Amino acid sequence: MDMKDKLVSSFLAFEESVNVDAPIHNIRSQAIKIFEEKGFPSKKEEAWKYTSLKSILKHDYSVFPKEENALDFKEVKKYFLHDIDTYKIVFVDGRYSSYLSATTHDKMDVCLMSSALNYDKYRPVIDNYFNKIAKPDGITSLNTAFSREGAYIYIPKNKLADKPIQIIHFSTGKESAQMLQPRNLIVVEENSQVQIIERHQSLTKNPVLTNSVTEIFADKRAIVDYYKIQNDRQSASLIDNTFIEQQAQSTVSVHTFAFGGNLTRNNLNFYQKGEYVNSILNGVTIIEGKQHVDHNTLVHHIEPNCESHQDYKGIFDEKATGVFNGKVVVNKEAQKTNAFQSNNNILLDDSATINSKPQLEIFADDVKCSHGCTIGQLDESALFYLRSRGIGQKEARALLMYAFANNVLESVRIPELKARITKLIANKLGVNLGFDL
Repeated sequence: MDMKDKLVSSFLAFEESVNVDAPIHNIRSQAIKIFEEKGFPSKKEEAWKYTSLKSILKHDYSVFPKEENALDFKEVKKYFLHDIDTYKIVFVDGRYSSYLSATTHDKMDVCLMSSALNYDKYRPVIDNYFNKIAKPDGITSLNTAFSREGAYIYIPKNKLADKPIQIIHFSTGKESAQMLQPRNLIVVEENSQVQIIERHQSLTKNPVLTNSVTEIFADKRAIVDYYKIQNDRQSASLIDNTFIEQQAQSTVSVHTFAFGGNLTRNNLNFYQKGEYVNSILNGVTIIEGKQHVDHNTLVHHIEPNCESHQDYKGIFDEKATGVFNGKVVVNKEAQKTNAFQSNNNILLDDSATINSKPQLEIFADDVKCSHGCTIGQLDESALFYLRSRGIGQKEARALLMYAFANNVLESVRIPELKARITKLIANKLGVNLGFDL
């Protein structure tokens, strides 16, 4: 039995374990039919041309954890942003860890998707927002069919979240191979603000496949800062599907820092449904070995007078493979659009590969849109200049790579997170420069 058939047959057992009277029962049932019809994506699809899932689907993943596994905070402290006070929603092998979490219902909801799906007081939000912008493709529908647990964040009108929110998923290796499917729903109403940090972290050498779906709704004048930290083990793979809908004058920024894991696929989709919307997509990728990171982005400009800014930097060593497939669509009605897209890459080894495909589809005639892609190596003249000033070769190369990624790091608005990411980059480059950017 292949993985697709196993998942379809497992759905019946899943249905028996959840409340079939819940409002999303019909949504789940329809989603499994879509997955059964479409299955997993293949390289025959244009959007997956450079990324194959065959190697990670060969494992016999456990769909449901057989037992709960508790973690002590000191075991996983290094994976938290513990320098500052934050709300925390933590999951261990797909199950909520109350011991590691710090949630709230004080004037806003930072809690569990399972609660939101099963209690009537959350029904209006679930009815209005759940599964409204997620694509009905095979991989997203699979998550929808098995949606049970994840983060539920609701920020009401005129509310500034008093501290950042961390969403962390741990996998412990209790199963020989495990598949996790977290589902997150984030709703930020008018004039409200929130900062969110998301991380998926494997603690085992056993294969782990995470198929995550996040829906984010930013109402009028809302501000959302979202940070994805991807620095996992070589045994872990991640398919991250994020869908964002923005209303008038809202600003949403998503920073993706991809440093580790076996195969990572980031599907990031923005839909601008109001005027004077600003969408920001930034990313830094540093990988080596046979790691594979694929960024697939879409910004759909639907209304006039909006902006989008994409800036992705990649550093690839050894036999690593990077993919950037960025699309900007400007509707005929979306006049006065300002869309910028940039993908710049450095190959440190002749065996490294980058496949870059920036795209613009413009149907309006009064716009400012640009895209660009560069692929090259470190500047030898700059390297020679640093070496002539007494800086070692390894440190000189690291300085140039830091400078290459610096403009993305500058836009990180949480100082403690910026310092942490700087250290992660230094570790990836194998140096200690003794300063923060």
